[in-house]
Amino acid sequence: MTPAPDTQQLPAALERLRAAVEQARFPLDTAGADRARAERGELLAQLRDYIIPRANSLDAPLLAVVGGSTGAGKSTLVNSIVGEQVTTPGVLRPTTRASTLIHNPDDAKWFTTARVLPELARLTGAAQGNQDPNSLRLVGSGSVPRGLALLDAPDIDSVVSANRDLARQLLSAADLWIFVTTATRYADAVPWDLLHQAIKRGTSVAVVLDRVPMDVMEEVRADLAGMLAEQGLGQSPVFAVAESKLSPTGMLPVSEVTRIRGWLSSLAADAHARSIVIRRTLDGALDSLGQRTSVLTTLVDEQRQAETELAKGPKQAFDDAIEGVKAGIQDGSLLRGEVLARWQEFVGTGELLRQLEAGVGRMRDRVTAFMRGRGREEPADNLGEALQSGVAALLLSHAETASITSARAWRATPGGARLIEEHRELASLPKGFADQVERAVRDWQSDVMTMVREEAGSRRTTARFLAFGVNGIAVMLMLITFSTTAGLTGTEVGIAGGSAVLAQRLLEAIFGDQAVRTLSARARALLLERAQQLFDEQESRFEKVLGQAVGQRPEQDALPSAVAAVKKAR
Repeated sequence: MTPAPDTQQLPAALERLRAAVEQARFPLDTAGADRARAERGELLAQLRDYIIPRANSLDAPLLAVVGGSTGAGKSTLVNSIVGEQVTTPGVLRPTTRASTLIHNPDDAKWFTTARVLPELARLTGAAQGNQDPNSLRLVGSGSVPRGLALLDAPDIDSVVSANRDLARQLLSAADLWIFVTTATRYADAVPWDLLHQAIKRGTSVAVVLDRVPMDVMEEVRADLAGMLAEQGLGQSPVFAVAESKLSPTGMLPVSEVTRIRGWLSSLAADAHARSIVIRRTLDGALDSLGQRTSVLTTLVDEQRQAETELAKGPKQAFDDAIEGVKAGIQDGSLLRGEVLARWQEFVGTGELLRQLEAGVGRMRDRVTAFMRGRGREEPADNLGEALQSGVAALLLSHAETASITSARAWRATPGGARLIEEHRELASLPKGFADQVERAVRDWQSDVMTMVREEAGSRRTTARFLAFGVNGIAVMLMLITFSTTAGLTGTEVGIAGGSAVLAQRLLEAIFGDQAVRTLSARARALLLERAQQLFDEQESRFEKVLGQAVGQRPEQDALPSAVAAVKKAR
């Protein structure tokens, strides 16, 4: 055994470890999530129910938990050891519902508080039907020597999952596990799984082989002893109880429990022997912390990696959406259909386009005369509305694609399928988003008009400026913002290209070529900025869901550093 632990540093280090384990959460359904949740729950329970309480009170009574398979006779054995009916056996299965802890009345202070098994409510008095399984019935008995307490646990293979979980929890809180089995069931897989767990954690174990026919007593006992030795439990005491007729009060013959009763009494009477058992189990539990926290650390890293991958999906999708918008406002695809029709309405018939080579001055004069003759505002408004509809459709299309792509990426990423199943709304745009896009495009058009006013300055009273007005010049600036024709083919290329060239020449005649290039770049940047804001808002829906699922992440080295502190404190 290691030297006695520091009575102050070790409990503090263990509390730090408990907090680190508590903060390690596994909300994403990754490959190791189920194992991680189970490991975390078991470690938290043992820290809370056994390791920390025992480290704080090494002189507390030895707690021997009596556990085993269904129908092994645990409650009958406990009653027979104590010499009175302190727990109730039954014919119906599962029999042991509420757990019963039997202690010497002088040791009551150790168990009436939340020192050990703090999550179990305390009950006193006679056993009642349908007791809450998450309770601990305390029974004081003078037949139990001071320094020892017996806990009758539920069946480890109960058909009720809550009973099985509680049995494992109670066994993890034991200084000594008294494993009760029978001549016909001692090789069953379930109890041996728990025995293997006890071996890994260094728990002290004693075995009671119950209901053994006398004619096979030696054979069965030798076989079990061999199995125990093979698994590293060769030093564990084995007590055989012959198949016997119970007394009218349901007790085993005194002769059948004398050896185990004497062994337990000697442990209680001998402080040194009791200390050896307690320290062996505590040391084993402390020794297991490194490996158990290492497993959790690996699984925490798995969660972090899944979180990173889940964050990448929507980010990439909406980054691609912005790139799609950039391409859409540069490849000339917006200069189609309605926009072209409204542009021709704005500048007149196609005859004006054919006159472009005749000279910008003459062209400007013709356009000016035309515009004065038919009024400026309505054609400019119509063209502005057509541009607005085209830009809004472009933004909506890419936003919808990004939402669908993000949801598809989550479904294919570990931990994401359940999030999408629980938040199916993420796969489509929210109600009202189309209105947001329309407002954003209108606001962008207002931005362009403001740019035109500011750039015009004193030019606003010139004949050239008055010929088109703020609206007309603004829509021409919007038009050349989408002037590249890579996305068009056939006749559209010529018409759209000619339209953009005409608009650019007219604007250059008013502002100059450098100013037009600057204005066009600013208009494009402002539109992309508003698109980015819209897409960021949609991406944030995924971020919010992921953030709510994951919660606050602990420091990456929280578990390793906490377990290192425990090792140092020992």
